[in-house]
Amino acid sequence: MKQQFRHREQWVGMAFAAPYLLGMGAFLIFPLAMSLYYSFCNYGMLQPPLWVGWTNYRHLLTDQTFHTAFWNTIIYAAISVPCTLSLSLLLAIFLNMPIRGQAFYRTIVFLPSLVPLVASALIWQWMFNADKGLINAALRPVLHLLGRDMLAPLAAAAGAGHATLQSLRHISPPVWLGNPHWAMAAIIFISFWGVGQTVIIFLAGLQDVPRELHEAAAMDGAGAIRRFFNITLPMLSPVIFFNLIMGIIGSWQVFDIPYVMTNGGPGRATLFYSMYIFEAAFDQLRMGPACAMAWIQLLIILLLTALAFASARKWVYYA
Repeated sequence: MKQQFRHREQWVGMAFAAPYLLGMGAFLIFPLAMSLYYSFCNYGMLQPPLWVGWTNYRHLLTDQTFHTAFWNTIIYAAISVPCTLSLSLLLAIFLNMPIRGQAFYRTIVFLPSLVPLVASALIWQWMFNADKGLINAALRPVLHLLGRDMLAPLAAAAGAGHATLQSLRHISPPVWLGNPHWAMAAIIFISFWGVGQTVIIFLAGLQDVPRELHEAAAMDGAGAIRRFFNITLPMLSPVIFFNLIMGIIGSWQVFDIPYVMTNGGPGRATLFYSMYIFEAAFDQLRMGPACAMAWIQLLIILLLTALAFASARKWVYYA
């Protein structure tokens, strides 16, 4: 009787788990398996896939557009991830202080992360507009004063023959989204816009640091800076590690903001890895190379995550 009841419980449990298992198989496992298969095929979605072996992967080694997207993503990740982590930690420390209007400041910091990415991209596209954008409108009077009060005397002293100083007298704001170097800088700057969720995670970690440790260190004569580096940072290291992993994954999947703002331009300067996968798959109908790039992207993220876990043994402290 007990054995029959146990078998009945097992069948009931499997029946409850069946919708999830079917959904996972249909929408996760099967697409992953098919994408791996298509990465070894010549497949344009309008004809049956043709097996070509490692041809798609070998072709990526000589694809200059792939190299551009790869290095653009590396540059973006190398700058945006540490900068966003540092900014988030500084904001969390500020929001953790017993200041007046603390709830208001926390709301203001978190609010941008609730704005849809497409809407954010359209707002920033207008703000970075070279002629009518708010950023250049604020920079023009500053640059005018700089040229008039600082560079003009230097140019006059140098004489008319010094072409560089003479040109700097009339310096103008950059064409943000029309210049390859400034466009990348603008996209990286926008990554600071959505740090609200990371700030909240850091804030929760700061509030979890035992207060008695700070009190004991203060009684021993440790100052605020020494307490921060010897108590707060070690206790906060698991949170920093988690945000680092999420930052690495997010930086290699950046798509919405640059796609709406620049569509990879100017001159492929803001073409990122995920954007090139989308372009190859749905604009050029080259599903085989797109799937190959997707699996390379997965391997890159796994490798970077493994390196982060390997280094975590030296600096992550678990109480």
